Amino acid sequence: MRNKVIEPRTVYTTKNGVDIIVSRGSKKESPYDFRVHYREPNKRMRTPKHIHLIIDLYLKMSKNEELTMKLVDYLISMMEKLEPVKIFPPKLQVYDKEDLSVFNELNNYGEYSVEFLVVVTEFIMIQEKTNYPTGTMNVNLFKKFREKADIFSVVSSATFR
Repeated sequence: MRNKVIEPRTVYTTKNGVDIIVSRGSKKESPYDFRVHYREPNKRMRTPKHIHLIIDLYLKMSKNEELTMKLVDYLISMMEKLEPVKIFPPKLQVYDKEDLSVFNELNNYGEYSVEFLVVVTEFIMIQEKTNYPTGTMNVNLFKKFREKADIFSVVSSATFR
């Protein structure tokens, strides 16, 4: 019997109209593997990488370091609460838009809204927890950023394959 093809699915739409999309992944050893994508209005679908998120955090930090570090603390706390999934498409586990109002000023800086950063980061982390339940690479990246490690170390961690 053939594997049923599952088309990418929109799992969240930000208030700015950016669709967060998941598609089936290709890891044979992980039947619930998925990939995270996004599509801005009138643009093609893209796949966010850790480096995109980190660069955006650096841009936000250049304008408001204290608030950006509070956002990173929020992201780390969120990541530590996430669990692997056994469903497709995955669902958000921790995200609550009410938590984000304190970070509204950061929407004025960088490329991405705080809502986008939080939702995409949560889905990327759910994907990591699903494929590598004891993995810590992604959370360690944000901890390095939080500890103000030199930019070379942070960017190297963000681009590690």
